[in-house]
Amino acid sequence: MQSNSEKHRLEHQAAKQFMRLYEQKMGLTMRHIWHNEPAKPDVSCYLNEQRLDLEIAHLYGSEIEAMQILGRDLDDSTREELIALLNSPAETRLLTALNRLLNNKSVKTYDSERVWLVIRNLNPLWSTKDIKQLYPKLQVPLSQPFEQIWLISAQHNDADLIALFPAKLAKQGLF
Repeated sequence: MQSNSEKHRLEHQAAKQFMRLYEQKMGLTMRHIWHNEPAKPDVSCYLNEQRLDLEIAHLYGSEIEAMQILGRDLDDSTREELIALLNSPAETRLLTALNRLLNNKSVKTYDSERVWLVIRNLNPLWSTKDIKQLYPKLQVPLSQPFEQIWLISAQHNDADLIALFPAKLAKQGLF
């Protein structure tokens, strides 16, 4: 669905946005990002001068919604599927999509000592409030490779950064 250059561009944007939001929220310095080969997480950076690898994921909803959000040409059947999706509750679609993404990422392995998952929501129908309301229903797999999991609530500059895992981050007011 995405070309490699578009995928790298979106990952780079998400990593930069995450680093900026994390610095603001935590008061810690994150610097220098670069892309990695497939065995490693998507992007690496330094958090307080220690290497940290970031696996970047984008939350669209469905493949059909992703096509629309990314500005792909939509045929008539794809448009009909989008209309049908709009008839199902947005909260249900958000929870399903986020749990599916968490489940898919949990089975991956990375050549990394320290990796965080950063999810950026690109679906304009879902807000920070929506994400926070479904937090108790999220199903973060017990066995997964991530030290921390963060969600950027939106693509725009006033997005919020939400800690999804471990639960202690949410309890510390980072939710």
